[in-house]
Amino acid sequence: MADPRIWFITGASRGLGRAFAEAALSAGDRVVAVARNVEPLKELTEKFPDHLVPLPLDVADRRAVFDAVEQAAATFGRLDIVVNNAGGMLYGMVEEATEEQIRAHMDVNFFGAVWVAQAVLPHLRAQGGGRLLQVTSMGSGGGMATVGYYGAGKAALDSVSEALAMEVEGFGIKVTIVQMGGYNTGLFTSGTTNTEPLAQYQPLRTEMEAMWGDAIAPEPDAAAPVVMELVALPNPPRRLIVGSQSFDHVLEMDRAQADLYRSWEHLSRIAPG
Repeated sequence: MADPRIWFITGASRGLGRAFAEAALSAGDRVVAVARNVEPLKELTEKFPDHLVPLPLDVADRRAVFDAVEQAAATFGRLDIVVNNAGGMLYGMVEEATEEQIRAHMDVNFFGAVWVAQAVLPHLRAQGGGRLLQVTSMGSGGGMATVGYYGAGKAALDSVSEALAMEVEGFGIKVTIVQMGGYNTGLFTSGTTNTEPLAQYQPLRTEMEAMWGDAIAPEPDAAAPVVMELVALPNPPRRLIVGSQSFDHVLEMDRAQADLYRSWEHLSRIAPG
């Protein structure tokens, strides 16, 4: 039997992070489950006492991230699979958000993921390889009203992760950008910070809320088998869309973007360069 793999998962107390942790534990792997509040992991810890280590951490705190990674590596002796999943939602129009809200949002959704990557890379490089999964979004390729800052954070992480993948592949480290579709993760409830609404945007806000609709999103554990298969691949893709409907939506958005470029090609080509 193969040795158990060691996972380091951020945002592991609920949603996708929790689903990935449970799948890894069920496969016999060991997991360092990171979250600001690890209390929801108590039941899982009791079920897998020798394989799960809950670790309280705010990923926005760079020093604390480095300390937590050192602790995790020391606990199990190595890190094999790192899942940068922690994140939140800043819901509202671009004009409505305060500086404090914007900075706090980016501190978690973008900088937090960067701090984790910077902290784990020396360990992965020293051991000759490892997997880094950067959880972004099916919508990271473009912005949308009311969720512009969420898209911005994911787009920034998306871009940095492309660069990172090129930088570390020579060390045997495989980076995959995991573009998640919509799952019932609690992101729009417990994970959401709301702006103070401006009356001028109410018609658009109502329109967007109607567009989101009342469709029931699938549960996070539906995505876990994809991640388990992904980390088992000897040559994983640099980018993967998770979700059948999301796959179709992303391709549709890409086609629309290409059509837009082509429709204004004549203007683009006026300038050299």
